[in-house]
Amino acid sequence: MSVGYVYDDIYQLHDTGAHVEGKDRLTHIDAVLEKTGIKGQLKLITPRAASIDEIATIHSRDYIDDLKREIDAGGGWLDPDTYVSTGSWDAALYAAGGLINAVNAVMRKEYSSAFALIRPPGHHAVPTHQMGFCLFNNVAIAARFALKNFDIKKILIIDFDVHHGNGTQEAFYTDPHVLYFSIHQYPWYPFTGRADETGEGSGTGFNVNVPMEAETGDKEYLRIFNEVLTPLARRYRPELILVSAGYDAHWKDDISCINLSTTGYARLTKIIKHIADESCDGKMVYALEGGYHRGALAFSVAATFEVLLGHESVLDHYGEPPSSFTPPDFDGFINMLQNIHKLNN
Repeated sequence: MSVGYVYDDIYQLHDTGAHVEGKDRLTHIDAVLEKTGIKGQLKLITPRAASIDEIATIHSRDYIDDLKREIDAGGGWLDPDTYVSTGSWDAALYAAGGLINAVNAVMRKEYSSAFALIRPPGHHAVPTHQMGFCLFNNVAIAARFALKNFDIKKILIIDFDVHHGNGTQEAFYTDPHVLYFSIHQYPWYPFTGRADETGEGSGTGFNVNVPMEAETGDKEYLRIFNEVLTPLARRYRPELILVSAGYDAHWKDDISCINLSTTGYARLTKIIKHIADESCDGKMVYALEGGYHRGALAFSVAATFEVLLGHESVLDHYGEPPSSFTPPDFDGFINMLQNIHKLNN
């Protein structure tokens, strides 16, 4: 089972200093992949810079030009959350281009699946501005690339970052060619992602939000993936699956209040892999989004790779959370989601 990965030192040029989204996120991942022997089982996909035309399939030319000017002027804080340095422009172009190369390789059946270990992350970046650590929306750009360059009409984007991917939702809110599924803590930054945000116009019904309460964990996420995501995917029959893979819902990560475990992430990946095998000959590409506890991030990414490689067991360095919470009417919540998206018919 040939699995590709994108990794390059160019992503370290996005120097955010002591920011929680720091360049050591990737070095921790790389070290764990090396130590566990996983890295030797993967095939390196060399990234490239995305072209401005490719970036402009999602982002406005004015925003692209403004961002370049800010970075060329020396960088700094673009908003209260997002910092750029003089190397951020190249890193951002290579993040988008690295994911494009991964999609291209999987679509051409050079690899069964791939994971782009890239930064800066992307799913908060909206067409007209940066947001929430994100400069360019890597997954959205890669989806547009796939739709334009391959004979496909249906892409499923699964976003399990603990924060709602407002940028990805905005990019495809009226587009039936992309089914966007986001499971996230709510209410939480960026305070979007209600269950009734289902798309507009011809995109109505192709935007699926699962707003989870704080302290929920593996059991609740697995039920959502089995009882909501899986039937949605079977009905939609995607021809490619892209995953915005954020690991900040891990119970060790202080940026959120969701209690997923490393083993839980592996189980979610098994479900996604099964969906991909069933609907699109296994074609799926992961893109790194959040995850800020360095150890939990690295071991959860490693567990994801173990599943992609077809291994039965994963190394869970941190185990289960000390506590978890199931909302009193979680059955009713699932039934509400199923009714909104007509899964009970």
